[in-house]
Amino acid sequence: MTPTTRSRDDAAASDSAAEAVFAALRPIVAGIQETFGRRCEVVLHDYRRREHSVIDVAGDVTGRQVGSAMSEIGLKMLQQGDAATDELNYVTRLSDGRSVKSSTMLLRDPDGHVFGALCINFDVTELRTLSRLVAELAGETDPSEAATTTFSNDIDAVIDSVLTEVENELGHSLARITVAQRTEVVRMLEQRGLFQIRRAVPLVAKRLGLSRASIYNHIARLRESDQAGDEG
Repeated sequence: MTPTTRSRDDAAASDSAAEAVFAALRPIVAGIQETFGRRCEVVLHDYRRREHSVIDVAGDVTGRQVGSAMSEIGLKMLQQGDAATDELNYVTRLSDGRSVKSSTMLLRDPDGHVFGALCINFDVTELRTLSRLVAELAGETDPSEAATTTFSNDIDAVIDSVLTEVENELGHSLARITVAQRTEVVRMLEQRGLFQIRRAVPLVAKRLGLSRASIYNHIARLRESDQAGDEG
């Protein structure tokens, strides 16, 4: 058996294993959501469908549906690849100000390759409001605010959110970056997993006022540099 054939066989086996896991989890998605009620949302992601990763959803916390995009958290998981680990009990803030407690549990094939995730989102806005009231009565200070996370049906909205996040870190728009800053900005976007999505490059190029070819060149040089560093 040639290496190419063996690779195809491995890919087919991985896809078969993934489909079996998804089939087993679909009834669990609905079961978890029904157990915790209307403030709970359960989302099943197929990371092989990068721009439309949601393949099943129960509940309506983030407003997503089948065919919707992954969030910035999913992008980071993709960037980390098989080295990614589960993210449990983290709190984020939606664009409308609501607080959501979430857990992202990765799905792997028998060889350990990540192919998807099961995510649970629970709207804890009212609970956190009550907690703050109790803290005030007890003389405690308010907890720090959670970072805002974009959950959207459209991957372009998620990409735009990541670009805005980087602009906020820089303190100015990406259109104003200097030539010397370009590589670092591309690195920041790469670390957030943005270039795992094909749609990202033209949007990044437009935001930076550069050509797509220029963005691809920066990405290639960055990855070559990182690879050389790993090998060294």
